[in-house]
Order: sequence, then C-alpha cells, then structure tokens
Amino acid sequence: MPGYRPEEIEKKWQAHWKEHNTFKADNQSGKPKYYVLDMFPYPSGAGLHVGHPLGYIASDIVSRYKRLQGYHVLHPMGFDSFGLPAEQYAIQTGQHPALTTEKNIDTYIKQLNSLGFSYDWSREVRTSDPAYYKWTQWIFLKLFNAWYNLDTDRAEPIETLIAQFEQSGNAGVRAAGDDEERPSFTAEEWKAKSEPEQMATLLAYRLAYQSDTYVNWCAALGTVLSNDEVKDGVSERGGFPVERRLMPQWNLRITAYADRLLTGLDTIDWPEAVKEMQRNWIGRSVGAEVVFPLQNDASQNIKVYTTRVDTIYGATFMVLAPEHELVEQLTTPEQREAVESYIAQSKHRSERDRMADVKTVSGVFTGSYCLNPLTNEPVPIWLADYVLAGYGTGAVMAVPSGDQRDWNFAKHFGLPIIQVLDAQKDIEKEADPTKEGRFINSGIIDGLGYKEATTKLIGWLEERGLGKGKVNFRVRDAIFGRQRYWGEPIPIYYKDGTAYGLPESELPLVLPEIDEYKPTETGEPPLGRAQDWKYEGKYEYELSTMPGWAGSSWYYLRYMDPHNQERFVGQEAEEYWKTVDLYMGGAEHATGHLLYSRFWYLFLKDLGLVSGHEPFQKLINQGMILGRSNFVYRINGTNQFVTLSKKGQYDTTPLHVDVSIVDNDVLDQEAFRKWRPDYTNAEFVMEDNGTYVCGTEVEKMSKNKFNVVNPDVLVGQYGADALRLYEMFLGPLEQFKPWNTSGMSGVSGFLKKLWRLFHPEDGNLAVTDEAPAPAELKALHKAIRKAAEDIDKFSFNTSVSTFMICVNELTALNCHKRAILEPLTVVVSPYAPHLAEELWAELGHAPGSISEASFPEFKEEYLEEATVEYPIAFNGKMRGKMTFAANAPTSEIEKEVLASEVFEKFGEGKTPKKVIVVPGRMVNVVL
Repeated sequence: MPGYRPEEIEKKWQAHWKEHNTFKADNQSGKPKYYVLDMFPYPSGAGLHVGHPLGYIASDIVSRYKRLQGYHVLHPMGFDSFGLPAEQYAIQTGQHPALTTEKNIDTYIKQLNSLGFSYDWSREVRTSDPAYYKWTQWIFLKLFNAWYNLDTDRAEPIETLIAQFEQSGNAGVRAAGDDEERPSFTAEEWKAKSEPEQMATLLAYRLAYQSDTYVNWCAALGTVLSNDEVKDGVSERGGFPVERRLMPQWNLRITAYADRLLTGLDTIDWPEAVKEMQRNWIGRSVGAEVVFPLQNDASQNIKVYTTRVDTIYGATFMVLAPEHELVEQLTTPEQREAVESYIAQSKHRSERDRMADVKTVSGVFTGSYCLNPLTNEPVPIWLADYVLAGYGTGAVMAVPSGDQRDWNFAKHFGLPIIQVLDAQKDIEKEADPTKEGRFINSGIIDGLGYKEATTKLIGWLEERGLGKGKVNFRVRDAIFGRQRYWGEPIPIYYKDGTAYGLPESELPLVLPEIDEYKPTETGEPPLGRAQDWKYEGKYEYELSTMPGWAGSSWYYLRYMDPHNQERFVGQEAEEYWKTVDLYMGGAEHATGHLLYSRFWYLFLKDLGLVSGHEPFQKLINQGMILGRSNFVYRINGTNQFVTLSKKGQYDTTPLHVDVSIVDNDVLDQEAFRKWRPDYTNAEFVMEDNGTYVCGTEVEKMSKNKFNVVNPDVLVGQYGADALRLYEMFLGPLEQFKPWNTSGMSGVSGFLKKLWRLFHPEDGNLAVTDEAPAPAELKALHKAIRKAAEDIDKFSFNTSVSTFMICVNELTALNCHKRAILEPLTVVVSPYAPHLAEELWAELGHAPGSISEASFPEFKEEYLEEATVEYPIAFNGKMRGKMTFAANAPTSEIEKEVLASEVFEKFGEGKTPKKVIVVPGRMVNVVL
C-alpha cells in the first residue's frame, strides 16, 4: 500500500465496526463490567465544533483501554432531544420541531461516527421518542403517587399515607414538606371528606405537587425559564425581558432528599469543586425558627429562620422579600406608592442576580412594625430584594452589627446598629460576625458565650411557643413545568379542577399536533391549541410540559435496557450494570442535571427499583477548548482595513473575521471580499511584504466570533486519528486550552512515522520476526508503562508525547520487528483506533479484532540498564568516567578504579585513604 491514507483507512474501519456491531455489549458476561458514559448532547443545528468531542475522545480512550484490560464495557450514546431551541426555530419557520431535531441528530451521528467512537449504537436513546418518554412520564407518576416518610427516611407509596389517615387521621404523621399547609384532621374527618377534598389534602404531601410558585416568566418566549436561562434580567436565548411572577406550577419535592444528597457526596469520586458546589446549593444550616408578632395584630406574625438566634437582641429591623404574602397587608397607605414601585422594579431581577449583587443597596419601608419576642419592642418592617421568598420563610431579622449586608442596609437608610458581643470591633466601619466573647445589650443572655446563649434562647422560645430549633436547607423544590410545546407532556388530567394522575396503562401520553408552537391568544401554553385533546374525551390534560432536565435525569438507566417495553429498565440488566463507573461531562451541570439525577436515583432506590447507592461513581469534568479568534481593523468611516502592525496609526475598530479564511494569521484578501457583501470593495493597508496580518485573541469558541473550527474539515484534511491525538495532546483534560489548527500537522506527521515502521519508505509491509534488541524493548516498555499509568490517571496528553518519543526511538533503531510493533499497535489503539485496526489486520489478525486483544504487560526488567557510566572524582573533583556492569558489586568497582588509567593519571602516586562508591551514581577517591 503506498503511503498512509487516513481517508481510506478510517472509512473502511468505521464501516466494518458498524456492519459487525463490534462494540455491542450484552447484558451479561463472565468479564467484570465497566460502564462509561458521556453527558449526552442536545442536537443543535450547528453540529459539532472541535471543542465538543474533547470529552468524547477521552471517554472513548478509556472504553477501548478497559476492553483491552478484559472488561465488558458499556459505552452508549443518545440525544437530549427536547428543548427550547428547536421550539423557537419551529415558531419562526412553522416546521415541526421533530423534523429539525431528526435532521440535527443525523448530522451529529455522522460527525460522531467520523471520529471513530466505540459506541454501542444499538442502545441509542432520544428523550423526544414516545417510547422513551413513556418511562419519564411513568417516573413522574411514581413521584406523584408517593410521599416522604420522615420516620422511615424514604419515599413510600401514597397508599401507605392514606392508610394512616383512615386509621388515625394525620396525627403523628411526619412527612417532608411544610406542615403549615396541612391542617390537622381525625380519621373520621378524613373519611367524611369528598374525593376532591381528599385529593386536595394529599397534594400537600405528594413528592410531585402543584402550588403557586414564583417563577422566571418570559412573555416574549411564552414560558417559564430556569435560573440558568436568565442573565441580568433577560433570557439567555434572545435577550428578552424576564420578570418574577407567581404562577401555579408543578414542583418536585427535592427538599425531602436534601440531607441524603448531602451525605452521599462523601461516597463518590467526584472533583471536589463540583461536590462543594452541590454542598453550597443544598446549603444545610442549623438554626432556629422565631416568631415576631405584628404590632397592630398580635394574632398574626412573621416567622424568620436564623442561624444566629444568639444575636436577636441586635435585630433593629425586619426585611421581607418583595413577594412575601403579607406585603399587601403590612403596607400602610402612606407607603403604598413607594412599595408598589419597588415591587415592580424587583420583578425584573432574577433570583440569581439578587443573590449575587452584594453592592447595590435598595429597599422600601412598609410603614408597619413587628415585635421582638424577647424585648417586645417594635421593629420596623422593610422590603429588600436581597431576601428571597423561596428561601427560609422569605423574612430576615436584620442584625447590622453582625451581617455585612444588613449593615450596608442600615447605614444606607439610617437604621440603628446595636453591638451584642463585647468582642465585636469597629462596627461603625463594618459588620463583625464573630461568635467570640460575651453577650452585652442582650437581656437574658448577657454575660454568656455563643453556645450557652443559643441553647438558652431556643429553650426560652420553645417554652413560650415563639420559636424552635430547626435544620434548614437552601435548596428549594424543583419547578417541574414549562409553558412550551417541545417537551414531555405531564401525565395529569383535571376532573372538576382536581388533578389526577393518568393510569400507567395509558402511557405514553403523546404530544398532540398543533397549528402553531406559541402560546394561545388567551395566554395558555402551546398545548392549549390542541384540538379535542382530552382524557376520555372530556377531562382537560395538563398544558405544561416537563423541563429539559426530566429526560436527562434517568437516561443512563435506559441505556442498560433500551428496548424493554415492560419496564423502564429490566431488573437483571440494572443489577448487572448497576451504576455508571465513569461519567464524563461539563462542570456547568453541577447544580442542575447532576443534582436532579441523584435525586431521581435516590427516589427509585426507595421504591426498590435500582440496586446502587449513587448513579455516577466517578465524574470527570473536561475543560473547554477555546477558540483562537482573528481580527481585522477597519479604519473608522471607511471601507479600509489596516494590518496589525500599523493599526496604531489610525482610528480603527476591531472586527472578528472567519478563521477559515486566515492562514497563520495572514488573511486571504479575496476570500474576505467574498465573505460578506459589505466587504466586497474592501481595501487593505498591508505589511511591507504585501500581506495582511490579522490580530488574534483566545476566547470562547462561538459562531458569533467566527472562530468555530468544524471537525469535519480537519478529519477530511488530516484524519480522525490525528484529530483525536491532537485534542488529547493540547493539555490536561480538565484545563481550558486554546485551539490552534496549525498544530495538527505535528500529530499527522507522527502517524505517518508510525506507519513507516511497518511500511519503510511507504512501501509494502516489512515486519520481521527477528528477536528484539534491548534498546527496542526499552522503548516499547516505557510506552506501555506510561500509557497504562496515564489512562488510569486520565492524563492523556503526556501519553501522546510518549508515543512520539517511542516512535522516534524505534525509527532511529530502524526497528521493524513484530515483537515490538505488535504490542505497540495495541498500546496506541485507544488513541488512534483506525490506524491500529489497519496495522493489526496487516499483522495477520482477524479484521476488526484489536479490541479483543490484551493490553501488553509492562516488564520492569526491560528498563533496567545493563551497564552504568560512573563519574570518577578525586577529592570531590570529577576527573574521568568509567563504565561498569549495572549489578557490579562495590568491591569490584573499587578494585577496577584503583587499577585504571584514570587513577594512574590523577592518583598522584599516593595510597588512597578510602574509595567511596555510590551505587549507580559515582565514585570518589579520597587521597
């Protein structure tokens, strides 16, 4: 075969793998199992750019390596195919989102296959497939028909709760959720309730429930957005205004699992940064709930949750969230205009913006007061958007001497600041949150320390029914509804206004056809446009669809048994694969997908449907590949563009230019003129050598910056194996790395060198059966050891360097020996699988069988040197060198040194006092 031709080799082996289902995994094997999972992609219309495959390449290397180690590997791929982008495109074009999604998936599959990934495509799943989302709906119904029993610390079927109600009412029932929403009733009162009344009562206990919830509402998109989809008060997609609005929403009671989600983090091998993000998001705190009666109506009160009840004597004002339910009642006529204006303003700030903005001070006085339960003194009630309705009670007792945000607020509005600990310092300059010292100005706890004061106060409050000790969590129940079309229908119907779960036998509830994909003229979600879409022809279905994270919260389980029509995953398949051994994906999912997936898994564990403890045992976050942008410099007011070195001589504006028409920062001027109509008549002020040199900057790869590099182009030019090697070679997997296409030529050259070890001068196969020399074995075994160590540590970039060194050494040794090249082919195969398959077949093995080979065993003895060169020193000064056998005893080394020409020349005819031999290092003769 003349030369290395990746374009032929790679297509050949990709076709072979597909035809022979080379990477298909059965749900049973005598081998140990290993489950490798990529965070599956959303199939956008733009397809993949070179930054996307980074994690896929790494996980594929691990998958192929584990097969060589004797593992039975599951390495699947699918698509998170519901979502807002496809729906927005459908609104703009009128084309059904299923059609664009299908087209995008076809593009992704073609691109993924072109990179040689060893996926078991027989297990592909798509979240928008009714056969898949039937089971997403099934899990939702399980959540709807379950409650969380705090006594058993697990979820249980709702029937067990109903049985308790029938026997003894809700006395003694300890359920996750807000007890204040659950009036007490006896067994007789329960039985006397009508069916709708019973259903309404149960709704307050269910793990999937409906309630009025503050959400991020985007009128232009006609839907609720998650906090992740809102930035600076506008939607991330489209930049449309977003406001906080109280709306009836489906919620999932993730708060029931907060403690277990927290403790489970200690059992999994995840990056510490990700675990810390989840700990902070869950936000466990130990404190107290305290009642502040209203001054003008002692029958009503404001509850606050505080972790510093010890500072209650320093509470000089109360702050409520603008959405707090008592705001209307507390606002006096004199303050109404100011309060309404402030509330309107705060609606346009997302919760994330409100939490993150620690510099801006804003607020408004309601005109009303509550009473400090310890002193009975009036406390003014203010509104401020740094307090969130959904966290704690939506109210904060403000202690400016100990909290900086409260201190800023007090200073801004001229409110009192009271010192409560003798150890607090400089509180006129800033807050001091210390817990040291003794309490002052603090009534019944004066003179006490922090722990004693806290215990005494909680006891005092509990005795009088004014408070209690409490553990609280920052995490809030997950909003589980979107006013969109392209998502899973929620399997709920309404009878006389009461929500009922669809019978499981009726699943899947399939998305109906509609005429348009935007909200109705009356403001209903797009599903309100469906004609005659009712349960049993008369009961209205829920019109919201599930959020994007619904289908991705359990997809890893479906991969285990994707064609099972009777169960979401077969019991035997689940017990065999159990959990994901390695999960590869981006850190941006730390508090979204990863948290919700763990929640769903724990719930399914409670129902006895899964057998592990956590879904993902090891997590690796790959870094981002950054784009290398190019800029041209337009002279303002003209259509002239000045080169980089001369731009300082003119008044210019830098403009991004498509990197595909730039080569080593030199612009293709004719291509630039053809790139966009407004550049047709562009003129250039060039370098002295007649070229136009662009400016550069490393930044996020984005279509808007024209710095996206299409992997299809690079595969066509250099081959998939070269692209795989280069992406790994760029640097440590977890780090951010700049892309530079010019580096591709280096790894391409390495692959050609590897080919020539088998085909000298690109001729026919010339592998011999000669016995290998020590130097050849040393080069090989260095590569074996390094590759194994690196893959086990997920440090892929240094392996590529090792391969290059090995091939250079073998080339210098003119090595063409089977005993060296055959194991080297196996070692390189996880990184460059196409070339490895070709060489493996040429060596006489069954076509496509390299994944069934065994990873070569590293042997230390091949790295041991036969001889060692010793520096010979006299009184510490090196005077010459001598070579000895590596295992030579010190006595023999000493004898030979004293008999050598070096000693004769530098020994000065003296009898040495002693000879010091440092084995393997040096000899020092002391005269």
